[in-house]
Formats: sequence, structure tokens, C-alpha cells
Amino acid sequence: MDNFTFYSPTYFVFGKDTESQAGELVKKFGGSKVLIHYGGGSVVRSGLLDRVKSSLSASGISFVELGGVKPNPRSGLVYEGIDLCRKENVDFILAVGGGSTIDSSKAIAAGTLYDGDFWDLYSGTPITAALPVGTVLTIAAAGSEGSPNTVITKEEGMIKRGSGSDLLRPKFSILNPALTQTLPPYQTAAGATDIMAHLYERYLTNTKEVEVTDRLIEALLLTMKKETPRVIADPDNYDARANIMWAGMMAHNNSCGVGRSQDWTSHGIEHELSALYDCAHGAGLAVTMPANFRYVVDHDVMRFAQVAVRVWGCQMDFTDPKKTALEGIDKLQEFLISIGMPSTLEEVGGSKEDIPKLVQMLTHVNGNNGTISGFTTLDEEDCTAIYESMLRK
Repeated sequence: MDNFTFYSPTYFVFGKDTESQAGELVKKFGGSKVLIHYGGGSVVRSGLLDRVKSSLSASGISFVELGGVKPNPRSGLVYEGIDLCRKENVDFILAVGGGSTIDSSKAIAAGTLYDGDFWDLYSGTPITAALPVGTVLTIAAAGSEGSPNTVITKEEGMIKRGSGSDLLRPKFSILNPALTQTLPPYQTAAGATDIMAHLYERYLTNTKEVEVTDRLIEALLLTMKKETPRVIADPDNYDARANIMWAGMMAHNNSCGVGRSQDWTSHGIEHELSALYDCAHGAGLAVTMPANFRYVVDHDVMRFAQVAVRVWGCQMDFTDPKKTALEGIDKLQEFLISIGMPSTLEEVGGSKEDIPKLVQMLTHVNGNNGTISGFTTLDEEDCTAIYESMLRK
């Protein structure tokens, strides 16, 4: 196990009707003028936005609003939010929505206190200050409610990149699983896939002797394996929703990633898909993960074989452990298909003709110099082969 530091100060409020505490929580963490940031649609129709505003008003907290966040959140709305926060002297940002809304809120929080173009902070410039952020979560997926991370798509060139700092960890996060019960099955499944990807990307490590975090990751993968089909079959299953929501937070606050190297090449490969095709991030990951894993399996056959046995119930073939490893990858993909996720590039809007552009963007933008690295180092030829393996056979 490697040396590590771990700092996760977010105050979590979990359970039914907890959104009614938004106002007192903002006050608890020093907010007096709030930007309520949200997407629209369901948070408005369900009455959630009105409940949050009533809670703020009851606590004497003034607020301004900025809706319009889309999946794969865009830089244009971030710029708009930064301008609004500066104009209105906002001192706290409250994200009401899923990972896209929270990521956009974090970008606004950092950009408001930064003198230059906020995109610098997604291009290598460290984040040194940020407004405090709170969340009211409506989708179990990205884990942004407990993480220091944020991903934004720059509309000029459709470049999707991430940034991170402990300054961006939310001060509080309200997690009411009942708010996820109205999600369509596809969105629920895409969120579950993202959660599983966060776990796999940490599981694929080159660090030895990390049994504690291996077992934590395996437990969470087993939870997702059990609970996701239950909520697909019964969207109103509160208990299954609750387990998935907490698993999503645990998967990405890095409690499962401390003391070990991590991968993130599947995420990098996928980001080009959701940037170019605007597909759901989880749907893109359902396509990229199995393709990437099959390509790199020889790097550490026993790591893939271990998760195949411990999570997917495969029998270890000690004479041919690669057979076990590949069986586990197959079972992962079969599971993702069973919950309604795609398995080919074409299903997320892609085509063979796009592959050179995808590879170019992946390996040569934002400081990349022809390769991406994680569990293994992949060059342009490797990335081309991985994208090509996603094509419909």
C-alpha cells in the first residue's frame, strides 16, 4: 500500500424529506446569499425546487437562480454562472440535481474566485480558492456529491476535461433516495454504470497488497450487481435506491482509492464519446469499459481474474487464469446489457469514420503528448484498436 492522505469533510444528510433542511444547512456553513443551480425539468415539475427555495427563505437566506444545466455540462453556462455570482455577491452555491449540476456548480465556485478564464483550471492550473458548495442530489451516478472532482465540456471544440481540488468537496450533501424514484430506467442504469466504472477504475491498480480497498470495492460492486436489477424492475423500491445512492457516494469520494494507483483510461476514452456524441456518460462507459479491459487484460491477468471470481462468481482456472479474467469481463458486459446499456460504438452515435478524430482528441489535447496513462500506458495505435473493437461485429 502506498502512502496517502485522505480528507473528506462533507456533511451528509441522508433520508426521506431531508431537502427541507437545505436552508439551515446553508446557514450552518456560513452562506447568506445563494446561487441555486439546477437543470430544469423534473426538479421544477416535482416541486423539489420550490421546497428548497421555501427552506432557504424560512432560514432567512436570500438567493438567485440559474437553471439550464444539461448532461455533459457546458462551459457557456459556467461563464454565465460566474458573472451572476460576481454581480449578485453570491457567497454559497447550492446544486439541486445530479452530477452534471454539481460539476457545473463546482466550476462556477472555482471560477468566481479566479482572475482568469475558468477553463485554465481544467487545463492544469491549480484551484486555490472556491466558493462553498452544497448539494441536493437527485441522481445516483457521478458521486460528485462527495468528491473533489468536476468535469466540464468546453463548447469551443467540444473538449471534455476534468479538474479537482479538496476545495471543491461539498460542505454538505442532502441525499434523499426517494428523489431518484422518478428517474427513467435508462437514466437509472446509466448512473449505476458510472458508479461501477468508478469502482473498476480504482480496482485496476499496479499497487500491491491493497486488500482492504480491494474488499471495499468488491462489496460495492456486489451491491450494485444486486440492487440495480431490483430498481430497474421496481423503480419505487426505496431500500434498493438507498443502497445505490450511498454506494455511488462511496465509489467516488476516494475512500476506495487511497493508498493505491488508479486507472481512469476507460473514463478518458469515454469522455471523447460523450463530448462528440453527447451520449449519457454511463452509456458511453458501458461501451468503453469492456473494450478497454479486454485490450489490457494481459497487463495483470490475475487482477482481472480476482474480480471475476470475487464479484462475478467465476471459477478460477489455475491452468489458464486469462480464461477466468475474460469470463469476468464478459459477465460485466452481459450485466450492463441486461440493465439496458449499449455495447457498441454505433449504439451511442459513433461510426468507424470518427475514430481518427476520437484518438486525436484523446491523445493530443490538454497536455497529452500522444499517450494516456493509468493501469497501462496507451498510445495512438492502442487507442485506435480499442475504439475499433467497439464497432458492431
